Amino acid sequence: MQGLGELESAVMDVLWRGDGDRTVRDVLEELSKERELAYTTVMTVLDNLHRKGWVEREKVSRAFHYRAALSREEAAARALRAVLESTDDPAGVLLHFARSASEEEADVLRKALRKRR
Repeated sequence: MQGLGELESAVMDVLWRGDGDRTVRDVLEELSKERELAYTTVMTVLDNLHRKGWVEREKVSRAFHYRAALSREEAAARALRAVLESTDDPAGVLLHFARSASEEEADVLRKALRKRR
């Protein structure tokens, strides 16, 4: 995801795949299936994601419980918006994207644009 580092993206993926809130230990256990990480590393990443507005947290007893602040789809749309705002030719970017869209994707875009009017 644009704007996130590799480990931040991996943590967000765990939160998006999970059901409900997750503790640092929950996230660590999930990530440990693919890589070895320290508890404090995951805690720091979650704290940074909270500070950046990517995750929300709630203190339950002595531990924070984390959840994604927005859905994966909302985050992807935000990333696309950032790309469009960072270019001198947003129309060109959209046209290139539209040309690369599958028929199914193009249908979804057409329907969404019709509803917007």
